[in-house]
Amino acid sequence: MRILPEHRVAILQHGGIRGQFGKTGLAMLRYSEAQIVAVIDADCAGGSIPQLTGIPREVPIVASLREALRYQPQVLVTGIAPPGGALPEAWWQEVKEAVAAGLCVVNGLHTPMAEHPDLKPLLREGQWIWDVRREPPGLKLGSGAARELPCLRVLTVGTDMAIGKMSTSIELHRASLKRGLRSAFIASGQTGIMIAGDGVPLDAVRVDFAAGAVEQVVLRYGRDHDILHIEGQGSLLNPASTATLPLIRGSQPTHLILVHRAGQTHIRSYPHVPIPPLPEVIRLYEMVASAAGAFAPAPVAGVALNTAHLSEEEAQSAIAQVEAETGLPCTDAVRYGAEKLLEAVLKR
Repeated sequence: MRILPEHRVAILQHGGIRGQFGKTGLAMLRYSEAQIVAVIDADCAGGSIPQLTGIPREVPIVASLREALRYQPQVLVTGIAPPGGALPEAWWQEVKEAVAAGLCVVNGLHTPMAEHPDLKPLLREGQWIWDVRREPPGLKLGSGAARELPCLRVLTVGTDMAIGKMSTSIELHRASLKRGLRSAFIASGQTGIMIAGDGVPLDAVRVDFAAGAVEQVVLRYGRDHDILHIEGQGSLLNPASTATLPLIRGSQPTHLILVHRAGQTHIRSYPHVPIPPLPEVIRLYEMVASAAGAFAPAPVAGVALNTAHLSEEEAQSAIAQVEAETGLPCTDAVRYGAEKLLEAVLKR
């Protein structure tokens, strides 16, 4: 199961266009190759996606699934992640309406839907529900085997969660393809998997097998590609994060790209946890990656700075400041493209 470019997609996004829980739907709008025909968000119905989000994709915003059916979608994607991981009852009813209307469903929530007694009896032949957050079968413990691959392995790491690691990896992948490199984007979260059609949903994997799960997918792609861009998760600085270390160990990166939100000084959900100066964060990630020489060095080749909240002048000033502070190339990969960061990787 995967979303194909020819699929007509509606995104369930209630409150997610302007709220803080709509990251999945917004990333789909920015990067999915599918035909997105409607966005369902009662708060923004009738509005403009480019004006509300800055994403240059003209898609009608409607108030309900019933209105979205006018655009003949084939697939409904849950583009929101409400607190607690479960949809409110009214939104759940819209998922049921979609299945009853013959739509397939791509579910990025922790709550599974494929076997749900309210949905399964409604499925017709050829209709499917894809629960993206499911642990892959046949997992093994990590072994460090990815270090033997001949390809470059570029892992995005961050000063916090939800700051643009996936977007940076996708932009690096696109820049690599433009250069003629055999490149692959390795997704490690539900949104990236929806976009790429493959990957490992790391937060659904038991912690003992997390590094092995990453290693498995990296080995699957590494022998046939020149460069892999591995989507980072979490942060070594965030006390709630457990995903970053398995990604480092499983992928055995040759290079790291540090992702940071301009001006952020503390972990967003834990204001009592400061973000150290970026040179110290870089030193931390390089030390952990090499583990005092147990593994090969993985230098931070550049800094991807999230400047979405800044004006053009402020963004340029922030980028220059980070370059002066770290001595590394820096850019906003979404705003200006990732060529500068890719060049830094290839040079090193």
